[in-house]
Amino acid sequence: MTLPRLLLVVLVLTTLGALAAGVAGVVEGRPSAETPERRTSAESRLPVTQDRTATRDRAVAPRRRGEAERRVAALAVLRAWDVRRAAAWAAGDEAALAALYTDGSAAGRRDRAMLVSYRARGLRVCGMRMQVLAGRVRSRATGRIVLVVTDRLAHAVAVGEGIRVGLPRDRATRRTVVLRRVAGEWRVARVWAQASPAARTAVTSRSRKP
Repeated sequence: MTLPRLLLVVLVLTTLGALAAGVAGVVEGRPSAETPERRTSAESRLPVTQDRTATRDRAVAPRRRGEAERRVAALAVLRAWDVRRAAAWAAGDEAALAALYTDGSAAGRRDRAMLVSYRARGLRVCGMRMQVLAGRVRSRATGRIVLVVTDRLAHAVAVGEGIRVGLPRDRATRRTVVLRRVAGEWRVARVWAQASPAARTAVTSRSRKP
């Protein structure tokens, strides 16, 4: 082989070697799915997801607290109403009982009719206590609350001359109660039972008790 041809062969081999080394460098320099660079990138996204979840939770928490506070406040209104009703029954006071209902309330008419019936027999109902087992606010607006409650008569005693008889505990019944604010006082406008088909056709609510 002549010298010029030998130099040409050496030059070609050197060039091919350089190209091979360059290609290897490109392949080795590309991070694989398991390289620290890729893992670092993936891990860097995790706190972002957690931050978004935390932000969403922080946004939901005040709403849940607000709903819980409205529920507690509405049930407190109903509880105070029950206390006033119990006082009217214990005193046998038809006027005080009528003042707990809106004008024309069918539940109010039934409640007063029962009180008059007890009073005609010389009886008063004392210690009346309603037990609310569950409750939620269906809606609330200015001067109006609609509650869905599951409750029962937990305690009541019929008292008369020489008579003291404990009334039987009522079964739990689910009811919808509509209260309206009239002249600064919460009054019951409507009540209807939802526990069963039989309960729906029965005389309803707190007006059915005792």
